[in-house]
Amino acid sequence: MTKKFIKYSAGLALVSLLAACSDGLFGGNPPQTSDVQPGSALPSPQPVATFQVTVSNLTNGQPMSPAAIIAHQTGFRVFEIGAPASVALEVLAEGGNNADLLALAEDNINVITTASGAGPIPPGQSEVISFEFEERFLRNATFSVSTMLVNTNDAITGVNTINIETLEIGDSITRRGVAYDAGTEADDEMAIYIPGPAGGGEGFNAERDDQVNAVTMHTGVVTQHDGLVTSALNGQHKFDNPVIQVRIERIE
Repeated sequence: MTKKFIKYSAGLALVSLLAACSDGLFGGNPPQTSDVQPGSALPSPQPVATFQVTVSNLTNGQPMSPAAIIAHQTGFRVFEIGAPASVALEVLAEGGNNADLLALAEDNINVITTASGAGPIPPGQSEVISFEFEERFLRNATFSVSTMLVNTNDAITGVNTINIETLEIGDSITRRGVAYDAGTEADDEMAIYIPGPAGGGEGFNAERDDQVNAVTMHTGVVTQHDGLVTSALNGQHKFDNPVIQVRIERIE
């Protein structure tokens, strides 16, 4: 639940507290406001739009990290092709941890709400994630999902800025996503730098040693079967685009 909901709930809690205390924290009767009078009804809850997001891993041997789900309006993007990745995206791209990216989103005024997947999504499997927000935020609402291909150095995938404004209850939209290179870590495929089960190595490292230092289309992995003897990867870890499918359905 984002700051928009927190502020709304906190406001109701404060009004209830002051109304309930006849002596009040300030002594005597609680201070009155122009919008809430003694004995008046609290504001009615706003209608809520509820969505289910199905994230499907289309790869053969690349588990995907817990997905970062972000509903937002124009003015926010997870990344731009050709631009350096944010540190929050680097944390996701190198170690599969989505916490910093979600925190970055929640601090952005253009973000409506966020949600996280419960855990990694194995190859060929899917996860259903629910999220909701007040219906009044639907205008110009878009949706992004991001995740890491964990048997890589810094490959990410997802879908960005899918418009969900016009989805009616029962409607759905499906998009497929390709793999991107976050441009933050050299693609050496050595086990010590692969956080997934193929390597069991480190995740995020603040040092950026990729010469590009920008988000680009991923060129794929080379693997030991291709002659890269120091690689922790083999043929099953190769992937073709698309690598992910995202289905968004409005259920309420």
